[in-house]
Amino acid sequence: MPEKPLMQGHVKMDQITCVVQRGKADPIIKAAMKAGATSATIYFARGTGIREKLGLLGIAISPEKEVFFITCCQEDTDQIFDAIVKAGNMETPAQGIVYVNEIKRIAGIAIPRKALIKEPE
Repeated sequence: MPEKPLMQGHVKMDQITCVVQRGKADPIIKAAMKAGATSATIYFARGTGIREKLGLLGIAISPEKEVFFITCCQEDTDQIFDAIVKAGNMETPAQGIVYVNEIKRIAGIAIPRKALIKEPE
């Protein structure tokens, strides 16, 4: 019988966070899942900045955003990140932002064994 994943511990995991215009997150998340992400947490936000004030041709741009984050093993981060960049066309200015934060400790989720850091004996 396979070992059960731990529920907390010191890990080698990352959190990928992405902010895009409202309505654009679903296809990006689908691409991330295809690249190895196991889940995503999505919420709505409101942005501010010069683009929202000026808009295109003086028309106000909606500040509504979708923000999602994916928690993954560090060995999967680059593949998932690259899929998000490609699907969201993130290399083009004003399409959104995506970034990675390292997770040092985590609790509340099943942690894959490959993400665990061996504690020195």
